[in-house]
Amino acid sequence: MSEVYAARRTRLRERCNAGGSAAALVSRPANVRYLAGAAPHGAVLLLGRTGDLLVCSGPPDDRPDRARPDESLPVRSLPGPAGDAAVAATGLAEAQGAESLATEDHHLTVVRHRAMRSVAPRLRLTDLGQAVEQLRVVKDEEEISCLRIGAEIADQALGELLESILVGRTERHLALELERRLVDHGADGPAFATSVGTGPNSGCRGHRPTDRRVEEGDFLSVCLGATYRGYRCEIGRTFVIGTSPADWQIELYDLVFAAQRAGREALVPGAACRDVDRATRQALDSAGYAENLPALSGHGVGLEIDEDPQLAPAAMGKLDACVPVTVEPGVHLPGRGGVRIDDTLVVRPEADGGPELLTITTKELLAL
Repeated sequence: MSEVYAARRTRLRERCNAGGSAAALVSRPANVRYLAGAAPHGAVLLLGRTGDLLVCSGPPDDRPDRARPDESLPVRSLPGPAGDAAVAATGLAEAQGAESLATEDHHLTVVRHRAMRSVAPRLRLTDLGQAVEQLRVVKDEEEISCLRIGAEIADQALGELLESILVGRTERHLALELERRLVDHGADGPAFATSVGTGPNSGCRGHRPTDRRVEEGDFLSVCLGATYRGYRCEIGRTFVIGTSPADWQIELYDLVFAAQRAGREALVPGAACRDVDRATRQALDSAGYAENLPALSGHGVGLEIDEDPQLAPAAMGKLDACVPVTVEPGVHLPGRGGVRIDDTLVVRPEADGGPELLTITTKELLAL
């Protein structure tokens, strides 16, 4: 993997040089990990004039279950845990003779930025902007493989839960069990806080589990994700508790399923992000649910669970091949509940079979 990380750093350096800066300081943890292979707590990455350096506020964690930095990348640990790696790296950049340093201003606090200026008063600090996040949008096949394994783990955890007795158990208990199963099957941990909503809580995006117990006739909505080697994916499904769904439940489910299918089919290289969003929500808008819809119908995933691109009405840009995204329409009816269906897919050209579905748990309306 050393050559992969080196190539990523080279692409970033080329962007910096084009912007007039010979050095860059990367401080956002996900960006450090993307470029260095690991992001020890408080570490920053210096792309200097004379070479690259990972600066850590203490010795890197060498436990076998932790990600390790690129072996070809020099590491410098500060002598005391109270040191600020970003401030120290700024001083090193000036000592190397750099005239300017591009920094991630969207991640740095004002206090930290002032400290960096004070330690290197002759160094001109410029804004690197979202350059690394933009590099992260298109994934290589190794990254996609990690997402694929994470999706398999999430599918397995969800499938096992559905085979157990659910009536009488609380949302909170089910969420904790799902997260335990993720780890049991090899995940680093959950990709985000697992959401379980029953009855009137179902279909609500980001619902935090409560002590409400599962009852006959409920909708049960579950949204979970697994982290594998730092990469995060997600899946969301809605089920009915009992033997026969009510007519309104079938109608609402079929509508959300149709919307989700339209969004998945719109995932082609070159498609505008806003057009994918429009395809996803069109049927729901026509059915009169426009006011019950979330602000976006999907988003990118990777080292973070919510990355670019954003699939939203005002989103800019177009999709590229090898970009993993979620498609997650849902309708929540206050006091009644609702439906949410969420998949992680990878944008692929038609010649390669079209969008690759990573989360494969059935989307049939199951009565549990």
